[in-house]
Amino acid sequence: MSEPAFSDVRACVFDAYGTLFDIHAPVASVASAIGGDADALSNLWRAKQLQYTWLRSLMGVYADFWQVTGEALDFALAAHGVADKALRRKLMDLYFTIDAYGDARSGLAALRSAGYRTAILSNGNARMLEGAVASGGLGELLDEVISVDEIGVYKPDPRVYRLAVGRMGLAGPEQICFVSANPWDAQGAAHFGFQVARVNRFGMPDDNIPGTPKALIDSIDDLAGML
Repeated sequence: MSEPAFSDVRACVFDAYGTLFDIHAPVASVASAIGGDADALSNLWRAKQLQYTWLRSLMGVYADFWQVTGEALDFALAAHGVADKALRRKLMDLYFTIDAYGDARSGLAALRSAGYRTAILSNGNARMLEGAVASGGLGELLDEVISVDEIGVYKPDPRVYRLAVGRMGLAGPEQICFVSANPWDAQGAAHFGFQVARVNRFGMPDDNIPGTPKALIDSIDDLAGML
């Protein structure tokens, strides 16, 4: 990846799930009730959650992220032979109050101290994001929380990224540093025109799709010093 060369950034916009919030924390919290399949179930839940957003966008049949998350969980539970309704309810409750990563609050605070405006741009619907932001104690560190629900289509559709430019009141996408841990999202945002930093949460390479992030960072705490 090329050396970072951020310039004229006015705002930092973050993906939520997988970037600020730990997508595997819900299953980890009840792993003892699942057993040895816990990690595989969590990975399948996440994979199906993303697949369903892309498929619904292509089909033109939008459903909000809470519904999609539940449908993906139902698939993952069935695939692993788990038929425990109480456990399903517990996992969905945990997803609503999902844990923030350790660097989320400190990284956002450093950016705010450096004078940058901050926002979330997420597939999550407004109620989900409200729950996650509150449980993570991030509310006071965000200027905007933007949901794809406003337009009824999921990332990486360019219309989603365009939402952030309008809501942040900026002249163009190049004034936004977009931050995501998901390669497909980081690259979609870069292709749209954002200056992108990808957080290396999962040790994954770039996808073979258009768009090149400017930086690969180990922690959100690294970002303020690079801008």
